[in-house]
Amino acid sequence: MRTVFRASLRLYARRYVAAAVAVTASVAFIAVIGVLTSGARAGFMENSGAPYRGADHVVRAPEDGHSRGPACCPDTLDLSDAIELVDRLGENASGLGRVNLPAHREGGAPIGSGGRRGETTVGPIAASEDLRWQRLVSGRWAERTGEAVMHVWDAQAQEVAVGERIRVGEGAAATDLEVVGLVVSPTTWTQASMYVTWPQYLRWRDQPTFHVGSVAVRGEVGPVPEGMRVWRADDYVREGLTRLNNKTDMITLMMLLFAGVALVVSVLVVANTFSILFAGRLRDFALLRCVGATRRQVLGSVRREAAAVGVLASLAGTLAGTGLGYGLLPLINTLALTTPLAAPAPPVPWLLGGFAGGLLVTVVASWLPTRQVVGVSPLAALRPRAALHAHTSTGRARLALAALLLVTGLALLAVAIVGHGTVFMVAGGGSVFTGVLLLGPVLVPRLVRVAGALLGPPARLATENAVRNPRRTAATTAALLVGVTLTTAVLTGMATWRAGMDEVRVRHNPIDASLTSLDKPVTTDLLDRVRRTPGVERAITVDGAVARITGFDTPIPLLTAPDASRVARDGGSFAQIEQPGTIRLDLGAFVDPRVKPGDLVTVGVDDRHAQLKVISLSGWGQAGIVAPETLARLTDAPEPRVIWVRATEGVDPLRLVDDLDGLADAAGAKLEDRLQAQAAANRERDILAGAALGLLGISVAIALVGIANTLGLSVLERAREHALLRALGLTRGQLRRMLATEAVLLSVVATLLGTAIGIGFAWVGYETFVKRALPRATMHIPWPSLGAVVLIAALAGLLASVVPARRAARVTPAEGLSLD
Repeated sequence: MRTVFRASLRLYARRYVAAAVAVTASVAFIAVIGVLTSGARAGFMENSGAPYRGADHVVRAPEDGHSRGPACCPDTLDLSDAIELVDRLGENASGLGRVNLPAHREGGAPIGSGGRRGETTVGPIAASEDLRWQRLVSGRWAERTGEAVMHVWDAQAQEVAVGERIRVGEGAAATDLEVVGLVVSPTTWTQASMYVTWPQYLRWRDQPTFHVGSVAVRGEVGPVPEGMRVWRADDYVREGLTRLNNKTDMITLMMLLFAGVALVVSVLVVANTFSILFAGRLRDFALLRCVGATRRQVLGSVRREAAAVGVLASLAGTLAGTGLGYGLLPLINTLALTTPLAAPAPPVPWLLGGFAGGLLVTVVASWLPTRQVVGVSPLAALRPRAALHAHTSTGRARLALAALLLVTGLALLAVAIVGHGTVFMVAGGGSVFTGVLLLGPVLVPRLVRVAGALLGPPARLATENAVRNPRRTAATTAALLVGVTLTTAVLTGMATWRAGMDEVRVRHNPIDASLTSLDKPVTTDLLDRVRRTPGVERAITVDGAVARITGFDTPIPLLTAPDASRVARDGGSFAQIEQPGTIRLDLGAFVDPRVKPGDLVTVGVDDRHAQLKVISLSGWGQAGIVAPETLARLTDAPEPRVIWVRATEGVDPLRLVDDLDGLADAAGAKLEDRLQAQAAANRERDILAGAALGLLGISVAIALVGIANTLGLSVLERAREHALLRALGLTRGQLRRMLATEAVLLSVVATLLGTAIGIGFAWVGYETFVKRALPRATMHIPWPSLGAVVLIAALAGLLASVVPARRAARVTPAEGLSLD
């Protein structure tokens, strides 16, 4: 049998290539995922985790512990304990924190702009160069008290050069700092505008915002007091990444999900390929049995062939995927400058897992087809094998199981909708989809006939060829059905979620930007310049008065806005105060609000006062909104104090904010905006959506490889049939068109069926999760995107038929009729 094994690999090498391509693509996909995931983690360590890059351990306050940090910064370390720890470890420790301080130039001019005018943030520099996470751009490091390095962005924005002196702090804590260097700090976790030595940083320990959030330690930490927790640096950074995603490692989960989808699709493709391959070799197996080979020997031979294909294909996929993954890193960094990836060490677990997964997929996918072919007696194998029909016992059992799974799955989905249960939704979705796959030999051929009938008589021959073997037809479409179903569900789910989030954003952030002036009323000239700014769709002034409110340290504008609908995203409903005696405050715009919704506050304008009940809503900045009657009680001469801005759709938020900030500075006003936060949120959603679609696209591509495989093997198995058609007058062009039509029919039917099922699954997800999280969200189906999926699948099916059709057309009728 060893000779038979080697001969079979040589003889059927071209046919085994079809299975190997699917396995190679799947394993390469997993290897790419491993490299990119490791690159994302390494990039996170190089950027957001930079403060701990040279450390072995991180000392941090436990999340569930009693907070002993200052009022401004809860969940930070106790100051005395943190300072004692840093002093004990010396150069092996780096305290990380920052403090907000007043800051002025030597001549007294405040540094900063907008809401940050006249203040800066200061953080410490590690004593050891190995623990310094900032990167020096120019100048030198601060080495003694009275010296500082400045973040290069702040230096450029405030026009501060190396050698200038900045007075930081006030009163007895005021210190003149010489800027001796410029640095870049790649993370926002402990980022500050200026950095000083640890002894200099400690001089401001009595300031209310002074804190030490964590301590990076090189080597062993030793004993720590109660209220401190010691982490391994890598574990702490990884935990920080999960905290950013609601304590879920979204990167790994998403990658594992798509890797699993790719493997499932590959199982279907490879199983279908082996099923067709072994079915075509029934006569060979029968001859082996007739000359004395036992069933066990034949079974072992074909499984060794499958294992050999799996090993070679998995190895090729691992190497190709690793190379592709490392090749994609610089491309991603070029296209996404704000989310750089670092070159990681080879992700050995991912690569070994991909290799083992590819081998396992090949062996498992070939298991059932090999048992089926060797289970046929030699005499029966010499006769054509009948296709599975519903009226046979096997067909009836298959239909009964499919019906049971469908009913059970629908019941589980109903329970999931009512009880918002994830487990029930997953189990119900899996049950329903398995039932659909089992119904494939009955359902898919009928759908193919319907689609073929719509194409008219020219497609009749292609339709009959496509449905002649129902099991092969269903198996061919199964892989694409899985990919399209998941793609449709994800597209619809993301569109629904995004529409719901947009509704929330509009409701809670009705104003894109505002310019506020407390010292003097805003002028018509400033309003005109704002309106002429590129990217501004509309702008209005809002009348009011400067008021003092109990619980707030600084005065704020008190406004009434009957014309808010002209610029507000929510139509102005946020500014409609129907009940006099109330005040609406955007508490989210205040750093330290001391009032809560429902509190009574005293509002004073000059010598007039009124007690008002607080209503909280977000989205228009540091101002209070009252009814016109309330404002009239507090002032007789309201003046325009605020300009509200509505941005043009699709505008560059950074450029617009920069332009508006320049106008505000020139007029002595303060700019507040929601544009940058919204752009960041949209960018994150777009990146996630793009990644999901890209990975799903690979799964669909693997499924289309399956269609090409099936069609190619079908051409090989139907060579005599094609030769007979040629002998009866079918031209080469007509044969190619027939095979192309067959491929398009299979692709379109699988895509339409997958689209319908995917929309159904998306609706279940909407009812189960989205409505609970976003009660006002409505189901949103992205018809243009789904139409594009159908069109791409049809074109891909057409392309998949090109090579097999050309190969079939090249065989002359005489050659084809002589094949056995």
